[in-house]
Amino acid sequence: MPDRRRLVFNHGGYMLKIDDSFFLLVDMQGKLAQMMHKRKDLFENITKLIEGLKILEIPFIWMEQYPKGLGETVPEIKDYLEGMTPFEKLSFGCGGDETIMSAIRELGRKQVIVAGIETHVCVYQSCKQLLEEGFDVTLVEDCTSSRRKSDRKTALRALENVGVKLSTVEMTLFELMHIAGGEKFKMISKLVK
Repeated sequence: MPDRRRLVFNHGGYMLKIDDSFFLLVDMQGKLAQMMHKRKDLFENITKLIEGLKILEIPFIWMEQYPKGLGETVPEIKDYLEGMTPFEKLSFGCGGDETIMSAIRELGRKQVIVAGIETHVCVYQSCKQLLEEGFDVTLVEDCTSSRRKSDRKTALRALENVGVKLSTVEMTLFELMHIAGGEKFKMISKLVK
């Protein structure tokens, strides 16, 4: 019987590259976002991630789940997405929406950095669908949450078991840069302090 840890490690053993990565922001909307476990930390971490990825000029795909019912992206996050337009969806995962998947494929990048809510529903299904499409998926663990801590924990374990790489804001940004030096490094270092 194969060693599961070895399989997961081999699948997630890639290094993120600036020219092959894009960011997928999942459903940071309305009252639901306000109900997340450790909401304050979640919002702060996502804004740091967004700012850092903008410095590194990583392309964004921003999704909203049925905004007529759930509301728009919360202002604490939306303010950092000026000039971008969200993709509306009804399916929980991005793979259930051909408009979103077409936009993702058009980027021509194979590494996706994922953040948003809820970990056990829309984030979970998006990550699984992207893996099935052949993408390398990195979930920024301190940028995802659920209403219940147990749902988040279960989803993280399930995603890691199928080959999603777990990361943090700081780990993700420094992995993308690879080296300590230059103006972007200074900006990112200041951001994560």
